[in-house]
Parts: sequence; structure tokens; C-alpha cells
Amino acid sequence: MNPYIMMYTFFIRLFFLMIRAAAFLGHTKAKQMIRGQKQVWTQMQTLLKPDEQRIWIHCASLGEFEQARPLMEDFRAMFPQYRILVTFFSSSGYEMRKDYPGADYIFYLPFDTRSNAVRFIRLVHPEKIYFIKNEFWCNYLRVIKDQQIPLYLVSGIFRPEQIFFKWYGGWYHKLMTAFTHFFVQNERSRKMLEGIGYTNVTVTGDTRFDRVCRIFDQGQKIPDVERFVDGQLCLVAGSTWPPDEEILTYYINRENRNIKWIVAPHELHENQINRLIASVGIKAVRYSQLHGKNPADYQLLVIDNMGMLSSLYRYGMLTYIGGGFGKGIHNTLEAAVYGIPVFFGPTYKKAHEAMDMIALGAAIPIKNCEEFTLNLNHLLDNRNQLKKLGEVAGSYVASGRGATAKVIRESMKTDFASK
Repeated sequence: MNPYIMMYTFFIRLFFLMIRAAAFLGHTKAKQMIRGQKQVWTQMQTLLKPDEQRIWIHCASLGEFEQARPLMEDFRAMFPQYRILVTFFSSSGYEMRKDYPGADYIFYLPFDTRSNAVRFIRLVHPEKIYFIKNEFWCNYLRVIKDQQIPLYLVSGIFRPEQIFFKWYGGWYHKLMTAFTHFFVQNERSRKMLEGIGYTNVTVTGDTRFDRVCRIFDQGQKIPDVERFVDGQLCLVAGSTWPPDEEILTYYINRENRNIKWIVAPHELHENQINRLIASVGIKAVRYSQLHGKNPADYQLLVIDNMGMLSSLYRYGMLTYIGGGFGKGIHNTLEAAVYGIPVFFGPTYKKAHEAMDMIALGAAIPIKNCEEFTLNLNHLLDNRNQLKKLGEVAGSYVASGRGATAKVIRESMKTDFASK
């Protein structure tokens, strides 16, 4: 075996042991992952039916799942003969979407060892495979290539710091010959792949644009939130972490502005929610405690459930996206589709759509409380500019539609030809 693959597999096994240790120590997500990994083989052997035509779609977590949803929806409508099998690597993705009705089967992805990959492919027997965004599991790639199964990367995004483009990464990018085609988000990614010898690349854009536009078109309303906003200017802060909330509370406690605030923390820890409510000098309420109250009486609404955020943004005239003081910002498109400007912290350069919106003026990165205060007050005092930047944001998202159709058309050419 290739020594690099041996080393890679060693670290995969070491990672598994670390997850088991974390589970033993009581880490909730680690416990969920270990339980799911133990159950996956029994689930597959029990649930998978013989003689089915199956496609396999793999998502790392919730963000990639949102990119995959338009693909699943259109597959279901256009090719109903296929059963859709979805895998997650993360426990948060699996636990949140394990009952999603748009897929026939949803499993954890077994850890990436050669034996697991062989067994998984034998059980699933997929006719086509779609990996979403940045999923490059070496042993699965080797087995898929050996079995000559068509494999597509969807909404791929490539950056110079990735291992494929390093002097020591040649062994890794050779594994990418397993991909039948790369559907990438931008021209830069296409050129980078061409630079290491891959020409089977098409710039399709990002399927997340299709997803957020469909959410917008569905127009889901939330009556309690409508009563909370009560026709006033509202800022919606989504997927926030404690450093983001410090920015927001700094502004709330120092600026006397007539604004309604909706904050949806990324993780629903009781102590974090309670600390947020206690830290502001305005009347605040949790969404779960609105029953029997008049929502319009409150100025801050804290969302203490999962699944509402993409519909909440419709109530904002401004938005703040969390994560920019950590590993990276969360989904800006979910907010921008409603035609509202976007604020976020300084860690955004891995999100090319954020870079695009900054260039257009529809997104405003901030480094600290003072910058947020200065920029937000400027927009509040210049409502025409606020409206104009929102229109730019909405137009940008609308212009990005169509990636899903391109992926299906190219990857299913033989199927189209037979119809």
C-alpha cells in the first residue's frame, strides 16, 4: 500500500479512538457519532432493498446538506426511478436531518478505512455518486475508482492552501482521478484544478443559491415573529457565537435606537441563551416562551430552536451573520436573498459569495464593536443607501440561480438521451 495512504488511514483510526474517548467522557456529539457508527451497518442491511437504482449523495454536515437539497428535490421530480441515499459525517447534520422526507435513506458515513469503504459500496451499490463541496475521503475515492462508479463533486471550491496544491500533496490530488467531473463554484477553482492537470471541470456556481431562492419563493411566514416585529425596523442576527453576541450587546446597551432584534444562536446552550438575555438592558424573551404574551412588548427575541433561521431573515431590514470571529462565517445567502445588507466578522475569506458581496457593497465586514456601531448607524441614518444596498444583495443572489440544473443535466446526460 502507498505509504501516504497508510499514514492517512492511521490518522483516521486515531481520530476514531479520540472520538470514542470523548464519548466516554460524556461529549454529546461524540456519543451521537459513536452510536451512529455502531448502528449504520445494521441499518443498511435491514433497510436497503435489493434491485433498486440508487444514487448516493454525501454531505459533511448541515451546510453541505442545504447545498444538496435542490439536487435531491430535482432528482426526485425528474428521475423517480432512483432511490436517494444520503450520508453525513457530522453528528449535528445527521441528527438534524435524519428524518428528512426528500431522501429514501439517511445514514452516517462509516469511517474512511479501506474495509469500510469496500463494504459500504458493496451494500449501497450506487449507480452515481455526488460528493458535496469539499469531501475527499481517500479510501472511498480509491474504492469508487476501482469500481468505476461515476462520481461528481458538486459546488466544489478550491483554495491555494489545500493539500492538492502543495508540493507534498501529489499523492492526494492523484486520488482525485476518481471524480468523473468537477462542478465548481467559480473560475478560480477551475483554473486551480487545471493547474494540476484536471480539465474535466465545469463552472456551475453554487447550488445554495437555488436553495435560498426556493425558500424565498415559498414565502413561509411566522405569525409570532410578525407580531414581534410589529412593523418596526428589525435586525436579524443568525448563527451567532458568543463573540458575535458581544458585538450586538455592546451596540444594544450603548445606542438608543428604535430597533427590534432577533438573535438565533448557532448552538442552543441554556447558559449561553440566559447570559445573552441577562446582558442586555432591553426587554427580551425566548421564542419558546412567547405563548400567552404579547410579542410586540419585547425588543429582543432570542430563537431557542433549530430550523427557523432561513425564514426569519424575511423580517429583517439588516442582518448580522455569525461565525466571523471563529472558523468562518455561516450562510450569508439565506439572508441576502431577502434583499437586505449583511454584516459579519473578519473571518470570511473562505466564503467567495461574501467576497463578492463586499465588492458590490452589499456586505460589510467588521473587526470590532466600534466598527459595527459606526457602520450600522451610518445605514440607519441613510435609509436610501440601506435600501439600495439591500437591492444589490437581492439581485446578486437571484443572478446565481441555476447551478442545480447544470449539474443534473451534465451528470445525467445518458439518462436524458434515453428519454
